[in-house]
Amino acid sequence: MRHLKADALVGTVIDPLDAADQTRKSLLRFLTCGSVDDGKSTLIGRLLSDTRQIFEDQLAALERDSRRHGTTGEEVDFALLVDGLEAEREQGITIDVAYRFFATPRRKFIVADTPGHEQYTRNMATGASTSDLAIVLIDARQGVLRQTRRHSIIASLLGIRHIVLAINKIDLVGFDAGVYGRIAEDYSAFARGLGFASVTPIPISARYGDNVSQRSDNTPWYSGPTLLEHLETVDVDGASAERPFRFPVQYVNRPNLDFRGFAGTVASGSIAAGDEVVVAKSGQKSRVRRIVTAGGDLRRAVEGQAVTLLLEDEVEVSRGNLLAAPSARPDVADQFAATVVWFDEQAMLPGRSYILRTATDQASATVTELKHRLDVNSLEHQPARSLAMNEVGEVKIALQAPITFDSFSANRATGAFILIDRITNATAGAGMILHPLRRADNIHWQSLDVTRKSRAAAKNQQPAALWLTGLSGSGKSTVANLLEKKLHAAGRHTYILDGDNVRHGLNRDLGFTEADRVENIRRVAEVAKLMVDAGLMVIVSFISPFRAERDMARRLFEDGEFAEIFVDTPIEECTRRDSKGLYAKALAGEIKNFTGIDSPYEAPERPEIHLKTVGRAPEDLVEEIERWLDRRDQAGQQFDDGAGI
Repeated sequence: MRHLKADALVGTVIDPLDAADQTRKSLLRFLTCGSVDDGKSTLIGRLLSDTRQIFEDQLAALERDSRRHGTTGEEVDFALLVDGLEAEREQGITIDVAYRFFATPRRKFIVADTPGHEQYTRNMATGASTSDLAIVLIDARQGVLRQTRRHSIIASLLGIRHIVLAINKIDLVGFDAGVYGRIAEDYSAFARGLGFASVTPIPISARYGDNVSQRSDNTPWYSGPTLLEHLETVDVDGASAERPFRFPVQYVNRPNLDFRGFAGTVASGSIAAGDEVVVAKSGQKSRVRRIVTAGGDLRRAVEGQAVTLLLEDEVEVSRGNLLAAPSARPDVADQFAATVVWFDEQAMLPGRSYILRTATDQASATVTELKHRLDVNSLEHQPARSLAMNEVGEVKIALQAPITFDSFSANRATGAFILIDRITNATAGAGMILHPLRRADNIHWQSLDVTRKSRAAAKNQQPAALWLTGLSGSGKSTVANLLEKKLHAAGRHTYILDGDNVRHGLNRDLGFTEADRVENIRRVAEVAKLMVDAGLMVIVSFISPFRAERDMARRLFEDGEFAEIFVDTPIEECTRRDSKGLYAKALAGEIKNFTGIDSPYEAPERPEIHLKTVGRAPEDLVEEIERWLDRRDQAGQQFDDGAGI
């Protein structure tokens, strides 16, 4: 067995270059991915060593760390160069994405070392989103594994078109050409439908350097390039020059009356002074008068350059809009189809609302349909009601306002988005836009002469959605029924939407899974909104267990129209009442997904009205709601009077 000592790093193969040389070279962004313990971090450490990116003090520290954390005995453990987190070193795995820069005489590189563990798939997707090439490592002893397939599929979905199949640890199978050939053939058969422009298999030993930067005498049967030779020469820029001009506006710079510039980074294509541009959302056209940078004006700006554009005309452009080539305008729509990689531990459910953010804009978004889930082994489309963490699926998304975008296949910069959970503000998923849904172009709001305000005035009331939420047996229906009787007696125009009653008709097709509960509330919220538009006071009595859906319902209404009413009854009291016998059945396992037993209830955090029911009569609870309505009506009347002054 060969042993690599620290002094073996002296006299490495590539000379460093000065800063002037670096600016003239092309940049390749790539990532390493694959399954656990396939040698990703070790390979990057080897590349850094062979390109003389390790200084003497780093080498000394690496020797010390290898003795403390290393997995290679007396030898230097290259993986420790990029496994910087203490948890990574203790466990011997990569957790976060680590980025490293290095250079050779022919090219500059930024490499992302991504985790192999399935639970960190989202980190792998982060690294892939900015990469032009992926090195998929495979342990020669293991062959193509499930995570190998998963990472390859995600790389394909995120627009990577060039793959290096690094068949690592070839020394541990005796440099067997047959093993190399079988793995290369297996992977090629799997990847045939993923749309890669090139798949280049290379047998390597990251630990000992075989075929990494120098050709190995141990693989005389291999005649292809070394890994570094391939990275230096692979052409990944061919398509970028053909993409149309896209310029997301990040900032409107107006230091004085004579200067109004739009700052941002050219996402694709190029632009020159005098070229015509179009404002994507409005369709207004103008020409570029100047291209301003800190170092002076430019004649032309290209992809990746940060510049400020001055236009000849005073067109309306704000942050979040996009300047584009008039001959190749992007799509502007509020509905589109997309592929989503799900990151969150909470499953993605159709009907749930998220914040969608692109490179240029953001909007409230709802996943209206999950068309299918993608099986990462067979690439088959499977029917599904939800997406679990690390799963991939095709969805339809509706937005509250139109955004500007391209299909991801045409432009990665303007065709990607993330979905953000409204409650936790965490990134829940990443998506790639497939195409706009043209039905959005054919559906328009119909202008109506009778307005919601005139309907409310005819009924002499301020409409409202009074949303009662609480556990089964908390007393929601009792409170709702008594409240409607009192409002009706006072001459108010009302209607009750009760959870059980609605399931006999509108929602009779829905069960009680988490996905069905989300859709249940979405439908009811839309109906309640129509009733409020009609001028009614609608009382909604639903368990509605999830905060996200209650917040979604709230956003449908104008200020002052929606009141979240928490009918707060402890589950012990609800179980004691159990007038329908549901808790007894749920505790016996006869009812699944029962709120409070085997399905969660997320209590409101800041309800307009908090009704603590224990020890109180229903009449007292209703009076509390009536007092809230009186205060609201008085405040509304004062506002109307003030507006008329």
